Amino acid sequence: METRCVIFDIGGVLETTPATGWDVKWERRLGLSPGSMHRRPGDVREVGSLGKMTEPEVRARVAAVLGYVRGLRTRCRLGILSNSFVGAREREQELYGFGDLVEDVRDIVYSHETGIAKPAPEAFAVACERLRVRPADCLFVDDALVNVLAAEAAGMRGLLFAGNTATVAGIEEHLARR
Repeated sequence: METRCVIFDIGGVLETTPATGWDVKWERRLGLSPGSMHRRPGDVREVGSLGKMTEPEVRARVAAVLGYVRGLRTRCRLGILSNSFVGAREREQELYGFGDLVEDVRDIVYSHETGIAKPAPEAFAVACERLRVRPADCLFVDDALVNVLAAEAAGMRGLLFAGNTATVAGIEEHLARR
């Protein structure tokens, strides 16, 4: 039996991570052009970083996206697979209520709890095992191409996060597949 499943990354997809300067340091260290380390949640990141939106407005926009994600629970299995750091589960539950998006808190797979980080194939296997789904039935959404490619190598469909509109369209297309 096939069970459609959508698995999200957190940083850069479900969460707009605050600027700490790590990206600039790594771009310099690796000789990359400024801004090439990552792409963040499209329009929200852009307008927030330019002061065209207040912090409460940013939070409302993020809540709207999370509302869409929460609504998916009636249509498919939902999971989260995130490279993380100790304390992430508690902090992200307090800030965003990610545990409320999924059926069971075990459907959120944090690298600091499993000892396995993306893009390792085992990370995707653990997520499928916990969600009780086949890789072929899963869509994995991440903002890092290396992780999307790793998910595809593990048998999932991959979707590179390129903003909310394109991501919602990709999820809807995945859910409509027979």
